Amino acid sequence: MASATPLVEPAIAVPQPTKGKKPPYPFYLGGLAATIAASITHPLDLTKVRLQASGEKRMLESMRKTIRTAGVRGLFDGISGTWLRQMSYSLCRFWAYDESKKILGAGPDSPAWMLASAGVMAGSIAGVVGNPGEVVMVRLQGDFAKPPEKRFNYKHCFDALFRIVREEGASSLMRGVGPNVIRSVLMNSSQLASYVSCCRAGCIGYIISTNRYDFFKSQLLKTNYFQDNALCHFTASFAAGTVATTVCSPADVLKSRIMNASGPGSSSTLNVIRGSLANEGPMFMFKGWVPSWTRLQPTTILIFLTLEQLRRIVDWQRGTL
Repeated sequence: MASATPLVEPAIAVPQPTKGKKPPYPFYLGGLAATIAASITHPLDLTKVRLQASGEKRMLESMRKTIRTAGVRGLFDGISGTWLRQMSYSLCRFWAYDESKKILGAGPDSPAWMLASAGVMAGSIAGVVGNPGEVVMVRLQGDFAKPPEKRFNYKHCFDALFRIVREEGASSLMRGVGPNVIRSVLMNSSQLASYVSCCRAGCIGYIISTNRYDFFKSQLLKTNYFQDNALCHFTASFAAGTVATTVCSPADVLKSRIMNASGPGSSSTLNVIRGSLANEGPMFMFKGWVPSWTRLQPTTILIFLTLEQLRRIVDWQRGTL
């Protein structure tokens, strides 16, 4: 009698759970990250604005003067203006960058020119939207560098907004919008695009300053002195930050001077250029370069480091970490 063959149940293929696409992060994370970073580096930004808008020439002397007249707390004068600026300009630029990438159809593997184009679009929009906050920030920061009779004496950012509109008209909130948009375009087309490009390549994204980071990194790797490690990333970002500060400096100085002024004719970019050239020579375009350069590196690092941590918190709350 033949032995019975045991019945073998056919294997049932268990479908593997597919990892769905992550939902978009809250649009305000970029502005929040920038606000936290700017709060930490505020003393350097305050000194930069005062050097650009006044006749002071030395960074350390300007900081010592601030401490002598207002104490250490004086290094944080006008911080409410910084918060207003970051939660308008920076919030808008991160949001507009993501939306611009969608419009252009840019993805993780898109070429650098497409990411830079998205940065140009974002910088143009954010430069206009954030201009009122920029005017308020510059005036609050530069006020104590003026003689007492010429100070605005705003109490905080909202007092500044209301008084500017009441005393000078709403159009004054758009003072210096031309140089501000140019600076915003230069900074955004490089900073945001390079961050995405280098994160895609597996680099430490938050130490990136400009799209020249990639250029400097590739040149360093061609030598026998560097490998693709933290030293190379730091050196490349150091060189790129220097270029970015220099390129943006003329527009940054003009923006600060126009926004910090008041009265008829003071909002004309050409008038400011003529007057500054006559009184100080062409090097006026690089006033405040040292604090601006000193501020750019840690600010960029802090923004992207904080942004990544905020995203991790959101992932943790969603259970997708």
